[in-house]
Amino acid sequence: MNAPLIDPFARAISYLRVSVTDRCDFRCVYCMSEAMQFLPKKELLTLEELDRMCTTFIGMGVRKLRITGGEPLVRRDIMQFFKGIGRHLDSGALEELTLTTNGSQLERFAGDLYAAGVRRVNISLDTLDEDKFARVTRWGRLPQVLRGIDAAQKAGLQIKINAVALKGFNEDELGTITKWCASRDMKLTWIEVMPMGDLGGEDRVGQFWSLNDVRAAYAQDYTVTELAERTGGPARYVRLEETGQTIGFITPLSHNFCESCNRVRLTCTGELYMCLGQEDMADLRAPLRASDDNAQLEHAIRAAIARKPKGHDFDYSRQRADGQVTRHMSHTGG
Repeated sequence: MNAPLIDPFARAISYLRVSVTDRCDFRCVYCMSEAMQFLPKKELLTLEELDRMCTTFIGMGVRKLRITGGEPLVRRDIMQFFKGIGRHLDSGALEELTLTTNGSQLERFAGDLYAAGVRRVNISLDTLDEDKFARVTRWGRLPQVLRGIDAAQKAGLQIKINAVALKGFNEDELGTITKWCASRDMKLTWIEVMPMGDLGGEDRVGQFWSLNDVRAAYAQDYTVTELAERTGGPARYVRLEETGQTIGFITPLSHNFCESCNRVRLTCTGELYMCLGQEDMADLRAPLRASDDNAQLEHAIRAAIARKPKGHDFDYSRQRADGQVTRHMSHTGG
């Protein structure tokens, strides 16, 4: 059982994204409906079970762990989980423990995260306009997030801003967001909106702003150089020569990025999704709870990795959201 996790396409699985809750204090229009029905808390894995699950994956070759949600920092006592998992950083079994967050709780938790071993956080932020921010998040407040960013940088955390490219919404802020990130020494990655979940009438195709167009917009003001840099993730990178800034593009629609996929996603209920854009999943909660030893769990994990598909089927080219999956992004883990 010490053999590395290798999928059917010879990709080594070394990266686990773990959703610790489906709940969030925002209701972003491209992520969830305003009247979301969240899971009963009794269905969630306990923090102890999440620790055991992650520890098992680490023992099977996972080297990078990203904690997601929903908004992970709204889960009660979540710092106990971070502190516990930090032991694998100390032992060298885990290379990196990271977090994706909307930033709303960073003012409160930034110092504790750093103390637990977190060194980098991804913050989802699509606009620097306070009114537009309130509109796209429905419940969010931009000043709260900006204070969180201040606290994170003061604590020593490196920050990457993840901005979803939304047609007719933040097209006019491309330069503003880019310069702001440069002034704060924060990395910036643009993400295409993905067809996940029923948003209660939101227009998926209407929201879609192709990152091919984003790159072309950059080329109007900058000398844009393609970079060969890869982090094992879906992002491709360019450098803006005038500033030296590196910009990432995550393009599930305009450019399929699946050939080097090294990750799987674990939900807060113990479902393992081998691909973000496919419905197939494996129930790991049952084998986790079936025995105090991990033999059944390890077998179930290997069986799931053996089913990992080559890629997803997201497609807007026919002016409809082909490849759409029924679950919301907050269910799988952002």
